[in-house]
Amino acid sequence: MRITKHSLAGNTPYSTPYYVVESKRPGPVVMITAGVHGNEVGSILAAKKLIEQLQNHEVSIRSGTLVLVPVVNQQAYRKRIRGKPDLNRTFPTKAGGTAAHPLSQALLRLAKRYKPSWVFDLHEANGYSNVNKRVLGQSLLTHKQSQAMRAVQQVKRHLNRSIEGRTRKFTIIKRHKQGSFRTAAAKLLRCRAVTVETSWEMPLTTRIQYQRRIVACFMRKAGIQITE
Repeated sequence: MRITKHSLAGNTPYSTPYYVVESKRPGPVVMITAGVHGNEVGSILAAKKLIEQLQNHEVSIRSGTLVLVPVVNQQAYRKRIRGKPDLNRTFPTKAGGTAAHPLSQALLRLAKRYKPSWVFDLHEANGYSNVNKRVLGQSLLTHKQSQAMRAVQQVKRHLNRSIEGRTRKFTIIKRHKQGSFRTAAAKLLRCRAVTVETSWEMPLTTRIQYQRRIVACFMRKAGIQITE
């Protein structure tokens, strides 16, 4: 397994590290992003923990390639804010369109370069979607015709079997969100794209655990096995 560190939007005020993890066996390319919104700390810390474990050889991937951007929006993360403008509204909405922010431009170029078959965008949100359909906390988002739908359903069932009570169980939300990275990846790059949303209502350690479990489940479904 080989890990290389690079800079996204390098030589700009928005520069942020990303990592390419290559196994010794051929396989799919999976892209994981976190920190599109700087106040969604649980997802960021889960992504940082994954790259730390890979670098320390505590875990490894058995096949394929992982492209990981642990903190997309460093400026927003340092201030612990969502970000101004909201980066997840600046991606192009149609073929030939241009991203409206240097970071979204750079992230889309990175995805085009590596051509991932799967994209997982890690987020956090208010509330519990199983209790209030107007909120996103504890949900997995994709769109109705997504080729990822079967994997999303399987991951949801797997997670929910170990979650007691209805409140914290995950739901599936099927919709496009124009201007988001997930929707751009799905519509423009034809990736199997999923947004993961854990709930701010839970303790930080719990949210990190959920994020890490979800990532491991989805990577297995995508064909990249994480081993300890």
